[in-house]
Amino acid sequence: MIELGLGRIARLVQQTPLTWSAIHIAGTNGKGSISAYLSHLLSAGGVRCGRFTSPHLIDKWDCITIGERVVQESLFRKIESQVKQRDEKLGIGASEFELLTATAFEIFNHEQVEVGVVEVGMGGRLDATNVLSNVLVSVIAKIGMDHQAFLGSTMEEIAREKGGILKPGVPCVIDNTNEPGVIQTLSGLVQELGIDANFVSPDKVEEQIPALAQLFKTWDLEPHQEENMCSAVSALRIALARLRPQTDASSLLPRLSEVRWPGRLESVVLHPLIARTQPVLLDGAHNPQSAAVLGRYVDRKLRAHSRNVTWVIAASSGKDLAGVFCSIIRPGDNVVTAEFGPVDGMPWVTPTKAADLAKTIESIPEIGQVKSFQGDLLPAIQWASEISPEGPVVIAGSLYLVSDIHRLLRDAQK
Repeated sequence: MIELGLGRIARLVQQTPLTWSAIHIAGTNGKGSISAYLSHLLSAGGVRCGRFTSPHLIDKWDCITIGERVVQESLFRKIESQVKQRDEKLGIGASEFELLTATAFEIFNHEQVEVGVVEVGMGGRLDATNVLSNVLVSVIAKIGMDHQAFLGSTMEEIAREKGGILKPGVPCVIDNTNEPGVIQTLSGLVQELGIDANFVSPDKVEEQIPALAQLFKTWDLEPHQEENMCSAVSALRIALARLRPQTDASSLLPRLSEVRWPGRLESVVLHPLIARTQPVLLDGAHNPQSAAVLGRYVDRKLRAHSRNVTWVIAASSGKDLAGVFCSIIRPGDNVVTAEFGPVDGMPWVTPTKAADLAKTIESIPEIGQVKSFQGDLLPAIQWASEISPEGPVVIAGSLYLVSDIHRLLRDAQK
């Protein structure tokens, strides 16, 4: 169950004051990538850095890293147990995400990190992570329509909720490629708070971050990757100016090419899980905005010579199925609808029934073969590979689907 609010998390962490500074990141799309860029560059610059993102990929504790390494399971379980005992003793009744957030924050204390890069779970203003007080810089990534039942029915309402992480006296970085209504809303919040704001975008990168502009000329990047890098590097410069003023942030930027973020335009070989040895594309796009990014990439990279694409898709219950899938799946494409399994620590997350998802896909004019697989995911990807042994295969629609694929692949490689 999702329960927004700061009262419970504040009680949960009040006995263990946080000993580190934070970089706090909100948005609908790009938060995870910006977090990964920042933690990688900070670590490269000699800063002991922790990172907390959500949801986890394979195991519950892999959403927490120290120095770019996933925290040890034994330490995670030890700190998690202490947090849960405190919750029970004080009768707080914290949610699963609040317990996880407190666990991450206390692991950062235990590991004596200097900076924690923290991704908002949902929204911002009432998200558990917004209990942070010692923040170096706040970042607002790309904002889109998502979680309307909790955050509001318009882009402006959602922007105001996500902009709720902005704090007096804390500089911020805002992705200026957001829609005009979002920028207007965030600009109003910046003005209300009287804080320094950096509105960044690739079209201004020559004047804003010249060193990054030079790298963009040599790297083959998608537009959203450039946008996320602009936000991350701008935040890095602000953080390092306070932490390591002697460090030249520009000298670290080539290290951006080393960052890999699972489930975002990720090329994966599924052998030995299935017989196919050619890579498939794995992407967690789960809202119309991130789906549009995926669609542009597929059209540019995979549809060479007018080839059709075979899709394996799943979605969380309540998602805008037509908005996510109908604009990127083309006539002639084959589609396998599937379901992801239970999500550890998130019992409220359930998949859309594969048969219901298939009905949405069948509305696409001149669609190719559509087949649904309920339950077990393996037959779904096997069928996709069999009908497209040489052609492109894309697995998309949910980060939880991405997690299941990685989990199956890990088990097959043991």
